[in-house]
Amino acid sequence: MHYTYSMGVDLAPLIKQKNKITLDDLAGKILAIDAYNSLYQFLTIIRGEGGEPLMDSHGNVTSHLSGLFYRTINMLEKNVKPLYVFDGRSPELKKKEIMRREELKKNAREMYEVAVARGDTESARKYASMSAHLNTTMVQDAKSLLDAMGLPWVQAPSEGEAEASYLAMKGFAWAAVSQDYDSLLFGAPRLVRNLAISGRRKLPGKNIYVDIHPELIELSSLLSNYSLTREQLIDIGILLGTDFNPEGFRGIGAATAVKYIKKYGSLEKITELKDRIQQIDYQAIREIFLKPEVKDIDPPVWKQLDKDMVIHFLCDIHDFSKDRVLSAIQRVESIGKAASSTLEKWF
Repeated sequence: MHYTYSMGVDLAPLIKQKNKITLDDLAGKILAIDAYNSLYQFLTIIRGEGGEPLMDSHGNVTSHLSGLFYRTINMLEKNVKPLYVFDGRSPELKKKEIMRREELKKNAREMYEVAVARGDTESARKYASMSAHLNTTMVQDAKSLLDAMGLPWVQAPSEGEAEASYLAMKGFAWAAVSQDYDSLLFGAPRLVRNLAISGRRKLPGKNIYVDIHPELIELSSLLSNYSLTREQLIDIGILLGTDFNPEGFRGIGAATAVKYIKKYGSLEKITELKDRIQQIDYQAIREIFLKPEVKDIDPPVWKQLDKDMVIHFLCDIHDFSKDRVLSAIQRVESIGKAASSTLEKWF
Protein backbone atom coordinates (compact mmCIF):
# COMPACT_ATOMS: atom_id res chain seq x y z
CA MET A 1 0.00 0.00 0.00
CA HIS A 2 1.23 3.50 -0.87
CA TYR A 3 0.40 6.64 1.09
CA THR A 4 0.03 9.96 -0.67
CA TYR A 5 0.78 13.28 0.92
CA SER A 6 -1.42 16.21 -0.07
CA MET A 7 -0.69 19.86 0.51
CA GLY A 8 -3.90 21.03 2.18
CA VAL A 9 -5.34 24.53 2.21
CA ASP A 10 -3.10 27.52 1.43
CA LEU A 11 -3.71 30.06 4.18
CA ALA A 12 -0.22 31.57 3.83
CA PRO A 13 -1.44 34.91 2.39
CA LEU A 14 -3.61 35.41 5.50
CA ILE A 15 -0.87 34.81 8.06
CA LYS A 16 0.36 38.25 9.07
CA GLN A 17 2.18 37.08 12.17
CA LYS A 18 4.66 34.24 11.68
CA ASN A 19 6.59 34.19 14.90
CA LYS A 20 10.10 32.81 14.36
CA ILE A 21 11.03 30.42 17.13
CA THR A 22 13.84 28.00 17.98
CA LEU A 23 13.90 24.55 19.56
CA ASP A 24 14.95 26.27 22.80
CA ASP A 25 11.58 28.05 22.84
CA LEU A 26 9.86 24.66 22.75
CA ALA A 27 11.81 23.14 25.66
CA GLY A 28 9.62 21.12 28.01
CA LYS A 29 6.67 21.20 25.61
CA ILE A 30 4.83 18.24 24.05
CA LEU A 31 4.41 18.57 20.28
CA ALA A 32 1.82 16.48 18.40
CA ILE A 33 3.59 15.93 15.08
CA ASP A 34 1.82 14.95 11.86
CA ALA A 35 4.08 11.96 11.17
CA TYR A 36 3.32 11.50 7.46
CA ASN A 37 3.86 15.18 6.83
CA SER A 38 7.32 15.00 8.47
CA LEU A 39 8.28 11.73 6.76
CA TYR A 40 7.41 13.18 3.36
CA GLN A 41 9.55 16.22 4.12
CA PHE A 42 12.48 13.92 4.92
CA LEU A 43 11.91 11.84 1.77
CA THR A 44 11.87 15.02 -0.31
CA ILE A 45 14.93 16.69 1.20
CA ILE A 46 17.31 13.85 2.15
CA ARG A 47 18.58 12.62 -1.21
CA GLY A 48 21.78 11.96 -3.11
CA GLU A 49 23.35 14.18 -5.75
CA GLY A 50 21.20 12.74 -8.53
CA GLY A 51 17.98 12.95 -6.54
CA GLU A 52 17.97 9.30 -5.49
CA PRO A 53 16.82 8.58 -1.90
CA LEU A 54 19.18 7.10 0.67
CA MET A 55 19.04 3.29 0.64
CA ASP A 56 20.53 0.41 2.58
CA SER A 57 22.37 -2.51 0.95
CA HIS A 58 19.06 -4.37 0.49
CA GLY A 59 17.54 -1.55 -1.56
CA ASN A 60 15.26 -0.29 1.24
CA VAL A 61 14.72 3.48 1.29
CA THR A 62 16.11 5.01 4.49
CA SER A 63 15.83 8.79 3.89
CA HIS A 64 12.76 8.96 6.14
CA LEU A 65 14.52 7.03 8.92
CA SER A 66 17.56 9.30 8.73
CA GLY A 67 15.43 12.42 9.03
CA LEU A 68 13.23 10.93 11.75
CA PHE A 69 16.20 9.83 13.86
CA TYR A 70 18.46 12.87 13.64
CA ARG A 71 15.69 15.50 13.80
CA THR A 72 14.12 13.74 16.77
CA ILE A 73 17.51 13.57 18.50
CA ASN A 74 17.78 17.36 18.03
CA MET A 75 14.41 17.76 19.75
CA LEU A 76 15.25 15.42 22.62
CA GLU A 77 18.54 17.24 23.16
CA LYS A 78 16.53 20.43 23.72
CA ASN A 79 14.06 18.65 26.04
CA VAL A 80 11.26 18.88 23.46
CA LYS A 81 8.81 15.97 23.72
CA PRO A 82 7.69 14.73 20.29
CA LEU A 83 4.45 12.77 19.97
CA TYR A 84 4.17 11.47 16.40
CA VAL A 85 0.68 10.91 15.01
CA PHE A 86 0.15 8.54 12.06
CA ASP A 87 -2.67 8.68 9.52
CA GLY A 88 -5.48 6.15 9.47
CA ARG A 89 -8.22 5.89 6.83
CA SER A 90 -8.77 8.89 4.59
CA PRO A 91 -12.26 10.40 4.42
CA GLU A 92 -14.17 9.48 1.24
CA LEU A 93 -14.05 13.09 0.06
CA LYS A 94 -10.24 12.89 -0.05
CA LYS A 95 -10.13 9.96 -2.51
CA LYS A 96 -10.22 12.23 -5.56
CA GLU A 97 -7.27 14.27 -4.28
CA ILE A 98 -5.32 11.10 -3.47
CA MET A 99 -5.84 9.80 -7.01
CA ARG A 100 -4.74 13.16 -8.43
CA ARG A 101 -1.58 13.12 -6.31
CA GLU A 102 -0.78 9.55 -7.37
CA GLU A 103 -1.04 10.57 -11.02
CA LEU A 104 1.30 13.51 -10.42
CA LYS A 105 3.81 11.22 -8.72
CA LYS A 106 3.61 8.71 -11.56
CA ASN A 107 4.32 11.48 -14.08
CA ALA A 108 7.18 12.79 -11.92
CA ARG A 109 8.76 9.30 -11.78
CA GLU A 110 8.63 9.10 -15.58
CA MET A 111 10.20 12.57 -15.92
CA TYR A 112 12.89 11.55 -13.41
CA GLU A 113 13.88 8.57 -15.60
CA VAL A 114 14.08 10.86 -18.63
CA ALA A 115 16.21 13.41 -16.75
CA VAL A 116 18.59 10.68 -15.49
CA ALA A 117 18.95 9.26 -19.02
CA ARG A 118 20.01 12.65 -20.40
CA GLY A 119 22.28 13.44 -17.44
CA ASP A 120 20.22 16.42 -16.22
CA THR A 121 21.01 16.24 -12.50
CA GLU A 122 19.07 19.37 -11.50
CA SER A 123 15.84 18.15 -13.14
CA ALA A 124 16.42 14.63 -11.80
CA ARG A 125 16.57 15.98 -8.24
CA LYS A 126 13.39 18.01 -8.75
CA TYR A 127 11.35 15.15 -10.21
CA ALA A 128 12.74 12.65 -7.69
CA SER A 129 11.50 14.84 -4.83
CA MET A 130 8.10 15.22 -6.48
CA SER A 131 7.76 11.44 -6.80
CA ALA A 132 8.48 10.66 -3.12
CA HIS A 133 6.12 8.10 -1.64
CA LEU A 134 5.58 6.17 1.57
CA ASN A 135 4.57 2.52 1.71
CA THR A 136 3.40 0.28 4.54
CA THR A 137 6.90 -1.08 5.24
CA MET A 138 8.40 2.42 5.50
CA VAL A 139 5.68 3.51 7.92
CA GLN A 140 6.19 0.40 10.07
CA ASP A 141 9.95 1.01 10.09
CA ALA A 142 9.33 4.56 11.35
CA LYS A 143 7.16 3.21 14.18
CA SER A 144 9.79 0.57 15.04
CA LEU A 145 12.46 3.27 15.27
CA LEU A 146 10.28 5.37 17.57
CA ASP A 147 9.70 2.29 19.77
CA ALA A 148 13.46 1.71 20.00
CA MET A 149 13.93 5.37 20.95
CA GLY A 150 11.37 5.01 23.75
CA LEU A 151 9.02 7.52 22.15
CA PRO A 152 5.22 7.35 22.18
CA TRP A 153 3.25 7.53 18.94
CA VAL A 154 -0.44 7.59 18.12
CA GLN A 155 -2.30 5.72 15.39
CA ALA A 156 -5.09 8.06 14.30
CA PRO A 157 -8.40 6.54 13.18
CA SER A 158 -8.45 8.91 10.19
CA GLU A 159 -6.48 12.10 9.40
CA GLY A 160 -3.26 12.37 11.42
CA GLU A 161 -3.46 16.14 11.27
CA ALA A 162 -6.97 16.08 12.74
CA GLU A 163 -5.81 13.85 15.61
CA ALA A 164 -2.72 16.01 16.28
CA SER A 165 -4.92 19.12 16.36
CA TYR A 166 -7.40 17.39 18.68
CA LEU A 167 -4.58 16.41 21.08
CA ALA A 168 -3.45 20.05 21.13
CA MET A 169 -7.04 21.24 21.74
CA LYS A 170 -7.46 18.76 24.62
CA GLY A 171 -4.18 19.76 26.26
CA PHE A 172 -2.30 16.50 25.58
CA ALA A 173 0.10 18.59 23.47
CA TRP A 174 1.12 22.24 23.44
CA ALA A 175 0.93 22.54 19.64
CA ALA A 176 0.32 20.61 16.45
CA VAL A 177 3.28 20.33 14.07
CA SER A 178 2.80 20.25 10.31
CA GLN A 179 3.77 22.12 7.15
CA ASP A 180 0.08 22.37 6.27
CA TYR A 181 -2.29 25.00 7.57
CA ASP A 182 -5.17 22.50 7.87
CA SER A 183 -4.32 22.10 11.56
CA LEU A 184 -5.81 25.57 12.12
CA LEU A 185 -9.07 24.53 10.42
CA PHE A 186 -9.07 21.40 12.60
CA GLY A 187 -8.88 23.70 15.64
CA ALA A 188 -5.26 23.42 16.81
CA PRO A 189 -4.70 26.42 19.13
CA ARG A 190 -1.07 26.56 17.97
CA LEU A 191 0.64 25.36 14.80
CA VAL A 192 4.40 24.94 14.50
CA ARG A 193 5.74 24.86 10.92
CA ASN A 194 9.20 24.17 9.46
CA LEU A 195 10.27 21.91 12.33
CA ALA A 196 11.26 19.08 9.96
CA ILE A 197 12.98 21.31 7.40
CA SER A 198 14.60 24.09 9.42
CA GLY A 199 18.18 24.92 8.50
CA ARG A 200 19.91 26.03 5.31
CA ARG A 201 17.91 24.96 2.25
CA LYS A 202 18.36 25.34 -1.49
CA LEU A 203 15.44 26.94 -3.33
CA PRO A 204 13.96 24.55 -5.94
CA GLY A 205 15.38 25.16 -9.41
CA LYS A 206 17.66 27.98 -8.22
CA ASN A 207 21.23 28.16 -7.02
CA ILE A 208 20.08 30.15 -4.00
CA TYR A 209 20.15 29.05 -0.37
CA VAL A 210 17.91 30.40 2.38
CA ASP A 211 17.74 29.90 6.14
CA ILE A 212 14.46 28.33 7.22
CA HIS A 213 13.37 28.77 10.82
CA PRO A 214 10.58 27.08 12.76
CA GLU A 215 7.57 29.37 13.07
CA LEU A 216 4.62 29.53 15.44
CA ILE A 217 1.11 30.49 14.32
CA GLU A 218 -1.63 31.00 16.90
CA LEU A 219 -5.21 30.36 15.85
CA SER A 220 -6.63 33.01 18.18
CA SER A 221 -4.38 35.71 16.66
CA LEU A 222 -5.32 34.70 13.12
CA LEU A 223 -9.05 34.80 13.90
CA SER A 224 -8.87 38.10 15.79
CA ASN A 225 -6.81 39.76 13.02
CA TYR A 226 -9.74 39.31 10.65
CA SER A 227 -12.57 39.21 13.23
CA LEU A 228 -13.49 35.70 12.10
CA THR A 229 -14.85 32.61 13.78
CA ARG A 230 -13.22 29.24 13.18
CA GLU A 231 -16.31 28.21 11.19
CA GLN A 232 -15.78 31.21 8.92
CA LEU A 233 -12.09 30.34 8.51
CA ILE A 234 -13.17 26.87 7.36
CA ASP A 235 -15.49 28.48 4.78
CA ILE A 236 -12.56 30.59 3.56
CA GLY A 237 -10.54 27.36 3.29
CA ILE A 238 -13.28 25.77 1.19
CA LEU A 239 -13.26 28.78 -1.15
CA LEU A 240 -9.47 28.50 -1.53
CA GLY A 241 -9.49 24.70 -1.88
CA THR A 242 -8.87 21.90 0.62
CA ASP A 243 -7.91 18.25 0.28
CA PHE A 244 -11.65 17.59 0.13
CA ASN A 245 -12.37 20.07 -2.71
CA PRO A 246 -8.89 20.57 -4.23
CA GLU A 247 -10.02 22.78 -7.10
CA GLY A 248 -11.48 25.39 -4.74
CA PHE A 249 -13.25 28.26 -6.49
CA ARG A 250 -11.28 29.28 -9.54
CA GLY A 251 -10.33 32.96 -9.60
CA ILE A 252 -10.83 33.48 -5.86
CA GLY A 253 -7.72 34.25 -3.82
CA ALA A 254 -7.31 34.78 -0.10
CA ALA A 255 -8.25 38.48 -0.05
CA THR A 256 -11.45 37.89 -2.06
CA ALA A 257 -12.39 34.86 0.07
CA VAL A 258 -12.06 36.93 3.26
CA LYS A 259 -14.08 39.77 1.70
CA TYR A 260 -16.93 37.42 0.75
CA ILE A 261 -17.10 35.75 4.17
CA LYS A 262 -16.90 39.10 6.00
CA LYS A 263 -19.70 40.46 3.83
CA TYR A 264 -22.05 37.46 3.87
CA GLY A 265 -21.06 35.64 7.07
CA SER A 266 -21.02 32.15 5.58
CA LEU A 267 -20.40 30.27 2.35
CA GLU A 268 -23.98 29.44 1.36
CA LYS A 269 -25.05 33.11 1.58
CA ILE A 270 -22.61 34.36 -1.10
CA THR A 271 -25.07 35.26 -3.85
CA GLU A 272 -22.40 35.74 -6.54
CA LEU A 273 -21.25 32.12 -6.11
CA LYS A 274 -24.62 30.47 -5.52
CA ASP A 275 -24.49 28.08 -8.49
CA ARG A 276 -20.88 27.05 -7.89
CA ILE A 277 -21.42 26.50 -4.18
CA GLN A 278 -24.30 24.12 -4.85
CA GLN A 279 -21.96 21.90 -6.89
CA ILE A 280 -19.92 20.86 -3.83
CA ASP A 281 -20.90 19.15 -0.58
CA TYR A 282 -19.68 22.05 1.56
CA GLN A 283 -21.54 20.84 4.64
CA ALA A 284 -19.70 17.50 4.56
CA ILE A 285 -16.36 19.33 4.23
CA ARG A 286 -17.23 21.54 7.20
CA GLU A 287 -18.07 18.42 9.23
CA ILE A 288 -14.65 16.88 8.48
CA PHE A 289 -12.96 19.93 10.03
CA LEU A 290 -15.43 20.57 12.85
CA LYS A 291 -16.18 16.96 13.83
CA PRO A 292 -13.29 14.84 12.53
CA GLU A 293 -12.88 11.20 13.41
CA VAL A 294 -10.44 11.29 16.34
CA LYS A 295 -9.79 9.33 19.52
CA ASP A 296 -8.82 10.05 23.11
CA ILE A 297 -5.50 8.66 24.31
CA ASP A 298 -3.92 7.75 27.61
CA PRO A 299 -1.34 10.28 28.78
CA PRO A 300 1.76 9.58 26.64
CA VAL A 301 4.91 8.20 28.28
CA TRP A 302 8.48 8.95 27.15
CA LYS A 303 10.83 6.10 28.04
CA GLN A 304 14.59 5.80 28.00
CA LEU A 305 16.18 5.27 24.60
CA ASP A 306 17.28 1.64 24.09
CA LYS A 307 20.78 2.10 22.70
CA ASP A 308 21.26 -1.54 21.65
CA MET A 309 17.90 -1.67 19.90
CA VAL A 310 18.52 1.60 18.02
CA ILE A 311 21.99 0.49 16.88
CA HIS A 312 20.67 -2.91 15.78
CA PHE A 313 17.80 -1.36 13.85
CA LEU A 314 19.69 1.49 12.19
CA CYS A 315 23.20 0.06 11.83
CA ASP A 316 22.83 -3.74 11.60
CA ILE A 317 19.62 -3.78 9.58
CA HIS A 318 19.76 -0.49 7.63
CA ASP A 319 23.53 0.17 7.30
CA PHE A 320 23.66 3.51 9.12
CA SER A 321 27.07 4.72 10.28
CA LYS A 322 27.55 3.32 13.78
CA ASP A 323 29.82 6.21 14.79
CA ARG A 324 27.25 8.82 13.74
CA VAL A 325 24.38 7.01 15.45
CA LEU A 326 26.39 6.52 18.66
CA SER A 327 27.42 10.17 18.64
CA ALA A 328 23.76 11.24 18.33
CA ILE A 329 22.68 8.90 21.13
CA GLN A 330 25.45 10.21 23.40
CA ARG A 331 24.17 13.77 22.94
CA VAL A 332 20.83 12.73 24.43
CA GLU A 333 22.43 10.58 27.14
CA SER A 334 24.67 13.44 28.26
CA ILE A 335 21.60 15.65 28.76
CA GLY A 336 20.04 12.95 30.96
CA LYS A 337 23.24 12.57 33.03
CA ALA A 338 23.54 16.33 33.49
CA ALA A 339 19.93 16.52 34.67
CA SER A 340 20.33 13.64 37.14
CA SER A 341 23.58 15.05 38.55
CA THR A 342 21.82 18.38 39.10
CA LEU A 343 19.02 16.58 40.95
CA GLU A 344 21.54 14.71 43.12
CA LYS A 345 22.98 18.01 44.32
CA TRP A 346 19.60 18.86 45.80
CA PHE A 347 19.47 15.72 47.97
